[in-house]
Amino acid sequence: MPPARTQHGAAIAFLHTTPVHIETFNALGREIAPDLKLTHAVREDLLAAAEKAGRVTTALDIRTREALTALAEGGASVVVCTCSTLGASAEAANDDAAVPILRIDRPMADLAVLQGHRIGIAACVPATVPNTEALIAESAEAVGRDFELETFLLDDVWTAFREGRLDDYYQGIAARIAEVAARVDVLVLAQASMAPAAALCQNLPVPVLSSPRIGFEEAVRIARQGETMRRNAR
Repeated sequence: MPPARTQHGAAIAFLHTTPVHIETFNALGREIAPDLKLTHAVREDLLAAAEKAGRVTTALDIRTREALTALAEGGASVVVCTCSTLGASAEAANDDAAVPILRIDRPMADLAVLQGHRIGIAACVPATVPNTEALIAESAEAVGRDFELETFLLDDVWTAFREGRLDDYYQGIAARIAEVAARVDVLVLAQASMAPAAALCQNLPVPVLSSPRIGFEEAVRIARQGETMRRNAR
């Protein structure tokens, strides 16, 4: 059954697959765009289904699009999907949405292909990997950049996240990243939940990119553009 459409009146509406992200983006909102209202929907069942299947199935793709479309119809200027595993479904949902739908990691990928030829992807959920690899390839093609891609699967630390041991999760990611940093020019953290680990990697010889701040700044730009267009149309 499709999600109910409710008027939330927010400028930016987020679809998360874990409640951990709510405060992350609220904090960014207070810092970067305190005048914009944010709203959040959490659908843990979507990521759980992807993990169980090992991929995004057709049925899961449909459920994801429905959830995003429901948020779009609630009055947002932009809808943001913060789950990288569902990123391709999020962008595909633009075909049916009245407002832009942004996958949180697209701006990060666009930046990564400009910062280095050898791009490393660090991911903790196997089902995320194909989407992120395709994302990097699309961003590189869009600007005519050649690239080499190496993926580092850190699934051994994912249990810590699932058990709520977030400090262990972040430290585990940082330790693994430090081991492989010399093999690439730039490292991309494939999942938004990995972002705090970047702060533990400031002494590495290569940039470590995470999606929340980069993606949020783009969402704010889109939201403001949408609000300006609506004012001009009155």
